[in-house]
Amino acid sequence: MPKVEIAGPTIGAAAEESEPPRGIALDIVEEAGGWASAGDVAVLLAPLLDAIGRNCALRSQLPAEACLALADDAAVRKLNAAFRAKDRATNVLSFPSGMPVVAGQPRQLGDIILGFETIAAEAVEQGVPLADHIRHLALHGLLHLMGYDHEADAAAEAMEALEIEILAEIGVANPYGEDAPVIVSGAFQ
Repeated sequence: MPKVEIAGPTIGAAAEESEPPRGIALDIVEEAGGWASAGDVAVLLAPLLDAIGRNCALRSQLPAEACLALADDAAVRKLNAAFRAKDRATNVLSFPSGMPVVAGQPRQLGDIILGFETIAAEAVEQGVPLADHIRHLALHGLLHLMGYDHEADAAAEAMEALEIEILAEIGVANPYGEDAPVIVSGAFQ
């Protein structure tokens, strides 16, 4: 799959053509894995990006850009071992760019890597549609890039509440419901 760029909406009134977008743009690159079985990931994530662009809690982070790499578990395992000293595959890794915010330019958030085999197995195990699990993990990774984490209980509750709110807006069930397993992700910060 070639590199695909998708963007969420402009927030507020119709923007003039000279005004930069106020949503979020996501460059999607398929590196490896069985991603074709998930369908068109850019189409799948477009409603999510729209919902992020409309969310009041995230407006200070926008406009923004990020890169999403669709990888296989082998690639994710190598990254997880190299950057987190965990020699195993995981579902999502986030790598903040560390770039300073430049006035008038979209915020450069960083990179998200999704591991196909782990995500597909989790979706089956949890009894959720693969598309919904991909949306959830892409959102989870984006929130890590925006500074959210789940290391402390209060931070985890705030991050989960935001995920639940945004996912509900696009018709995705609460991934943290009573029977939902805890997400196993990695954020390199």
